Amino acid sequence: MDKLLLLVGLNVAWLILGTQANEYLDFNVTEIDRIEELEFGFSKYSSNLNPLLVGLTFIRGADSGAVCLDGTLPGYHLHRGHGSGADSWLIQLEGGGWCNNVRTCVYRKKTRRGSSNYMEKELQFTGILSDKAQENPDFFNWNRVKLRYCDGASFSGDGQDEAAQLQFRGERIWRAAIDDLKANGMRYASQALLSGCSAGGLAAILRCDEFRNLFPESTKVKCLSDAGLFLDTADVSGGRTIRNLYNGIVEFQSVKNNLPRMCTNHLDPTSCFFPENLISQMKTPLFIVNAAYDTWQIQSSIAPTSADPSGFWHECRLNHEKCTSGQMRFLQGFRDQMLRVVKGFSMSRQNGLFINSCFAHCQTERQDTWFADDSPVIRKKAVAIAVGDWYFDRAEVKLVDCPYPCDRSCHNLVFR
Repeated sequence: MDKLLLLVGLNVAWLILGTQANEYLDFNVTEIDRIEELEFGFSKYSSNLNPLLVGLTFIRGADSGAVCLDGTLPGYHLHRGHGSGADSWLIQLEGGGWCNNVRTCVYRKKTRRGSSNYMEKELQFTGILSDKAQENPDFFNWNRVKLRYCDGASFSGDGQDEAAQLQFRGERIWRAAIDDLKANGMRYASQALLSGCSAGGLAAILRCDEFRNLFPESTKVKCLSDAGLFLDTADVSGGRTIRNLYNGIVEFQSVKNNLPRMCTNHLDPTSCFFPENLISQMKTPLFIVNAAYDTWQIQSSIAPTSADPSGFWHECRLNHEKCTSGQMRFLQGFRDQMLRVVKGFSMSRQNGLFINSCFAHCQTERQDTWFADDSPVIRKKAVAIAVGDWYFDRAEVKLVDCPYPCDRSCHNLVFR
């Protein structure tokens, strides 16, 4: 984690190799910026040449303690629905890593992930947030909201560190945002979808059943988690890098009391921050979109530099095509673990899956991976079609790709 706190610019190039796309980007940037520029709608190679720009609305909830890490107001971006989507709502929870101690949270509060002072005043709405039917066939005319992420604990902390001047108010931000959106018409929704990407995808799982309970039984409510299936897995040294990270988040940001009781009744709080211990117990229909070889998890959980002091994994973690056969077997084991985790979950007809064998991280907010001419597909279905079929009950959707390297439709991330 230490090495990831050096801020360097992000340079992106696009290269087509045969029928498979690889995205080349600078590896030496922060965890906050390294993949998120590609995840959250800032992609320079999007097929959308005229993306919708949506302004930032501040949430006036400071009196309730709903503030970012540095005490500034949180916010969201809302584009109103129209026509048949006028009373339908899609809430997208922004992602962008976490902070688990004074040093990482103090750093974070000087970025857009910890302070609204640094947030973009307008965001591009692409992918699942697009307002164009040809880019977002099922949700283009819904009320679409992107809730900004500035707490560093997946909208779940509730505490403070006075000495470091840090506010851990993710849970209060969530509640203040929901109250504000209900006052702006969401209370009358006939359909609602809570979604999120990365740390926001984890938040969508943590908040899903609570979101369902905001509406009357007559409202159709479902949830979508994109790249939020973070596994409680061992790293290449046999250590527990991600469990240690999550334990720090849960303890430092006072997350324990805001985790689902269905889990904390029988497991420790850190275990209840892992989706694998939540998804099979959830009452609300959930759709999981995840790359079987999740790039963030490979670089920050499976083979972080702290677990690989000799640098044996360095080339592999930058570029999957440079992995040895032994390293690929290790990564295939990670995929196998992911499929075991979703096995029970997938048995419920109400749930959905799209697990493709790509080296990627987040595929719903980027136009090229959500719905475009060359989007990733499983059995000829793009992510957008799979999610739409599931949400509107047009079909049962349980799409699991064959193992790498069989899928040639991937938009793989490759780091320089």
